[in-house]
Amino acid sequence: MSTEVPPPAAESEPQAPTRAEATDPGSRPPTWPQAPGGPPTIGPPPTVGTPPVRPDTLLDVPVGKPSGQGYRGDQPDQPDQPGQPDQSDLPERPALRVPETPTPVDHVGSGPPTYDAEPTALPPADPDDLDDLVADTVLDGASYGTYTLRAVSVRGDSARFRGEPRRDSLLTARFGTGDDALVLVAMATGARATPDAHRAAAEACQWIGRAVGRSHARLAEDIRAARRGDLKSGLHRLTDRSLGRLRAGAVERGVEPEEYTASLRCLLLPADPECRTRVFFGVGAGGLFRLRDGEWQDIEPRVADTTGEAVVGFGSLPHGTAHGTPHGTPHEPPRDAPHETPDGDRLTMDLNITTPPSPYEPAPEPPPRDPFRFRASVARPGDTLLLCSGGLAEPLRGEPRLVEHLTSRWSGGEPPGVAAFLADSTVRVKGYADDRTAAAVWEA
Repeated sequence: MSTEVPPPAAESEPQAPTRAEATDPGSRPPTWPQAPGGPPTIGPPPTVGTPPVRPDTLLDVPVGKPSGQGYRGDQPDQPDQPGQPDQSDLPERPALRVPETPTPVDHVGSGPPTYDAEPTALPPADPDDLDDLVADTVLDGASYGTYTLRAVSVRGDSARFRGEPRRDSLLTARFGTGDDALVLVAMATGARATPDAHRAAAEACQWIGRAVGRSHARLAEDIRAARRGDLKSGLHRLTDRSLGRLRAGAVERGVEPEEYTASLRCLLLPADPECRTRVFFGVGAGGLFRLRDGEWQDIEPRVADTTGEAVVGFGSLPHGTAHGTPHGTPHEPPRDAPHETPDGDRLTMDLNITTPPSPYEPAPEPPPRDPFRFRASVARPGDTLLLCSGGLAEPLRGEPRLVEHLTSRWSGGEPPGVAAFLADSTVRVKGYADDRTAAAVWEA
């Protein structure tokens, strides 16, 4: 008994898709996104064998992701699909590219720094004075009005290696509420090679913080009204009084004033979204920079722009002059004559007594004091304002690669998170191992 076998179907005859295959999306060839200027590409997903492209400032679309070219030439020949265009007729198009997102780096420059990148030794602690301990790193941030603030203070590589406390101090504080609030960023650096440098820096921030906090309402009003003269003279007075208290503390400690002092640099940022005025003031080394349209600008006020005649009564002009500011305000002296100098010294009558000659010839001159620096500027959308201590200002002025790196990191328009800002501001440079303190303001 023989069984008749049906003849096989011709291989060249295409089979019509079944109903299940027509409705099952997994059974149809995938359609990749349309590239600019061309129709959608049909075919299998890209293969792993795609030849790499030389890395530069752009990154290729990762393997396995859709591409407008469909990785032409790397896919096997496929029969033409009904109702779809022949891929051989598609024009040649370059692969889609996306801008590279710069990644943080550990260091820039000619080589790695001498010290380790991480803390190695803690400062000595006194069990009866634990409040005197200083953390290795302080990190903060906030957003008000049209700006976003990031602030950080980090112990330098040298201090980490030797187990010394951080000489830099950072204070971020908000005074007031709502649109009338005023944000203060204060940073101070104690004198080098002095045992109480960290205490002097902390006290400098605390004194200026108290002074600004008690006068914040008037300061915010002057910033909105653009009273530059009142702001400069008033903030000069508050700074002198704060640093004068440090000099008085040096006398109490039995040390020279230059051994218990600190540089002090501050930013005043109003919370009012209608006010884009940013005020810088301070004394001592550091830097004030602005990133605008992809270029860094060193806008540190010059000494020639900040020096001038001393202000008697350390306030604004008397009532009835050009400014017309009433007496009794935080920037004005009382109606009677001042009883002390800007340094806190009491004034006495001049009795025309001849000063005896100095036993040292020539008589030693008093140590020079750093000039008071002040700048009030209006921010533009997209600006990034950077205030920093000398530990970051010096490598910024001395290492172009650090400037290029921060430009690539901070030119995207969106402010970084606090962790990313910490990584950016602590990129190390060989030959620079001091503490770093920085505050950056991104304008929306």
